[in-house]
Amino acid sequence: MAGGMSVLVTGAASGIGAGLSRELARAGHHVVVSDLRHADCREVAEQIRALGGSAEAVELDVTSDASVAAALTSASRPIDVLVNDAGLQHVAPIEEFPMVRWDYLIQVMLIGSARLTRALLPAMRERRFGRIVNIGSIHSLVASPNKSAYVAAKHGLIGLTRTIALETAGSDITINTAGDGVLFRPLKPEAGTSAELRDREDLQAGDTADDDQDARTEHFPSAPKSAMTQRSRYKRK
Repeated sequence: MAGGMSVLVTGAASGIGAGLSRELARAGHHVVVSDLRHADCREVAEQIRALGGSAEAVELDVTSDASVAAALTSASRPIDVLVNDAGLQHVAPIEEFPMVRWDYLIQVMLIGSARLTRALLPAMRERRFGRIVNIGSIHSLVASPNKSAYVAAKHGLIGLTRTIALETAGSDITINTAGDGVLFRPLKPEAGTSAELRDREDLQAGDTADDDQDARTEHFPSAPKSAMTQRSRYKRK
């Protein structure tokens, strides 16, 4: 698309969401930086603009239909690409895991992704183009103890991706789950140090990355010519 696409990134106030926003802006796209932490979103958008990129910040609570509607209305351009990155972590054995917290993790990472997809698909169908990228994790494929809600949500993203891919088959709308390595970002610092994570037996060499390294891979399915990537998962190399 001439002039780049308009990309909405959720959870973009920090971490991989901020990294994705910067990388997408470098690639020539207009980025809608969204998060509950609006002040931090504005800072990311300002950093992008200072480097010559195009970005705006919107406040977004992915657990709220009203907030989603308000964010999409306030965006300056129609959204071509949705990147569902909003996420958080809580570490506890299941018998000690507060169910209110368990529910909230599912609401943000799984139901929030479905909510944004549901809100944007009609316009994508009308324009006959759209890209949806769900940010997964190594926990989309394997489990770790004491992370039942996070693992359930990330596994669920694979099922959501495959289902919507079938529902949009035959159109120029694609949906992918990207990224199944380990990122060193502050979801939950006490969950383990980088060295501890590198020593885990279920991780392979090369499965770790920082936010900007990860962003270079994870924005690939949003490319205009990525129609054949439907239902794929991308792993960093």
